Amino acid sequence: MNLPNKLTISRIGLTFVFMFFLFTRWPYGKVAALITFALASFTDYIDGRIAKERGLVTDFGKFMDPIADKILLLAAFLAFVEMKLVPAWCVVIIIFREFIILGLRVLGIIKGHIVAASRAGKHKTVSQVITVFFILVYLVVREHARGLDIWTNRIEIVSKNVIFLLMLVTVVLTLASGISYLIKNKRLFS
Repeated sequence: MNLPNKLTISRIGLTFVFMFFLFTRWPYGKVAALITFALASFTDYIDGRIAKERGLVTDFGKFMDPIADKILLLAAFLAFVEMKLVPAWCVVIIIFREFIILGLRVLGIIKGHIVAASRAGKHKTVSQVITVFFILVYLVVREHARGLDIWTNRIEIVSKNVIFLLMLVTVVLTLASGISYLIKNKRLFS
């Protein structure tokens, strides 16, 4: 297994570490979750870069890289639903899109065609990562600002409105990229 593929697999392992820190009662758990998520996101950037620069692009990497991304991001979004930070319907739409595209990828494999990541899919992933980062920063700041009595109700309301807006943008980009994949790969259905 080459280095980019090892980095991809490590992202799946980091997902469990991220979730542990996110829900731990340790005072710096949210900070550790943010750092772990940042590290996992960095592996997504660096594995693709190394693979392209060193000519290490593999079918395994093309298939597993987006799956590792989905595991990390869906874990985060589901955690945020449990924490009552994002609406469940937004996450259901994201999960629905991911299952449809996963099915498309499996169909592609059956027909001898790898459905690689597209530009729209990458934009979707970037929007999801930005949204998760914002929510994690919000959690860190809120947790530590409450201890200093500087977290106001107004800050809470504004923060939650920004989170909702980011989720709406993410859902729109997620749906747009899903439709783009289906159109681009419509030949797989015939």
